[in-house]
Amino acid sequence: MKYKLQVLIFSIVLSTLTAKAQHEMHQLAKDSMEKDSSGTAKGMQEMATMKPGPPMSHAYSLNLPMQRNGSGTSWLPDASPMYGMMLHSKNWMYMLHGNIALRYTKQDILNKGSRGAEKFDAPNWFMFMGQRKVGQNGLFHFSSMLSLDRLTEGGAGYPLLFQTGESWKGQPLVDRQHPHDLFSELSVAYTHAFSEKADLTFYLGYPGEPALGSVAFMHRPSALANPDAPISHHWNDGTHITFGVATLGFRYNQFKIEASSFTGREPDENRFDFDKPRFDSYSARLSFNPNQNWALQVSQGWIKSPEVLHEGEDVKRTIASAIYSLPMGEAQSLNATVLWGMNKTKGHQSENAALAEGAYRVNKFSFYTRYEWVQKSAEELALNEEFYGQRLFGVNGLTLGLNYDVLSLNKFKTAIGAQVTFYKANPMMDQLYGKYPVGAQAFIRIYPNLMKM
Repeated sequence: MKYKLQVLIFSIVLSTLTAKAQHEMHQLAKDSMEKDSSGTAKGMQEMATMKPGPPMSHAYSLNLPMQRNGSGTSWLPDASPMYGMMLHSKNWMYMLHGNIALRYTKQDILNKGSRGAEKFDAPNWFMFMGQRKVGQNGLFHFSSMLSLDRLTEGGAGYPLLFQTGESWKGQPLVDRQHPHDLFSELSVAYTHAFSEKADLTFYLGYPGEPALGSVAFMHRPSALANPDAPISHHWNDGTHITFGVATLGFRYNQFKIEASSFTGREPDENRFDFDKPRFDSYSARLSFNPNQNWALQVSQGWIKSPEVLHEGEDVKRTIASAIYSLPMGEAQSLNATVLWGMNKTKGHQSENAALAEGAYRVNKFSFYTRYEWVQKSAEELALNEEFYGQRLFGVNGLTLGLNYDVLSLNKFKTAIGAQVTFYKANPMMDQLYGKYPVGAQAFIRIYPNLMKM
């Protein structure tokens, strides 16, 4: 009963805020279409002379640029490119963002092993955010993120060699990336500015993202053009969809310290429902942006029983990352991310992961790459432990990819792209995966325009 009441209260609050925002946008559009006696659009005349709406600040600070917005409450560099559409009403500022890749993917294109698969699919996500000032020093913000992965990927997700995490029909997902939930974020936050250098933020999500890890992969500029999740996903940003999270963060100048209480259990197999909030896990994160080009963070989380198939196994996760952005004129930019993550479970060896990815954009071209090294156990990869033992297997993956914009329509761009991933793992696994397996894909990507700052 308590759980149902929490869901009802949160839904009412979010629905009220969203309805009010939609009403103001509708009223603004209606006013602009009123006609004067000469038949000229009165609203259009007024809009030609009216001042633009207030500029959109950072989601959780009136005194930071919006380019610093990452996923959840994480930070990007101030020089990061931003893709999306901005809308204004009298008191509110809104932003729409999203990404979809219609593609054909095949893992192990040379058919060297038995674990590869192929699929036509469309990984996707969509965001709608809004914010407004509250008095002189307050800022209210809401975020919503949706994904239709369950419809476009199916319950078992899409093929991705050496990927692990979550389950389908009671079986662990191995060599597949799980689909994301329909409701990937529904959050509200309030920030109070004590001065230009100091502010305090309270963030509540159901679902949401705790203060743990770097910016989630789909929101990093260095990874935007890549349709695949990293195989180190559950070493860094696997908690980006958490059903029940509360975060308190304090910023002073270019530093921010945060603490979160959240639900440790990962989303269940029903991607359309709201899982039970538990608030049984904790995390802390220190972020530092030394200048406009860098965003650094170190964080640790104590996660209660994240995997439903490993009841009672708690994970201590430690992550350090650095994100770099360098604009080089209107048509050029360079973005890169490096990170390290470690999962430690009682009675097991520490499992480490390292990632380095980069994207270089020039005119209509976007070139990108990602290198990963991940330690995965025989249990994680669903291997016969009597044969493979309790050891950890190092997995290497190198991706090279290209996007080319072929169409620009209103606020959106369409690009064609392709990528290839080369894998190298322990020779003991050659009989399953083949020696040096290769994955490849071709896709059509639809995404919003780059916003002019």
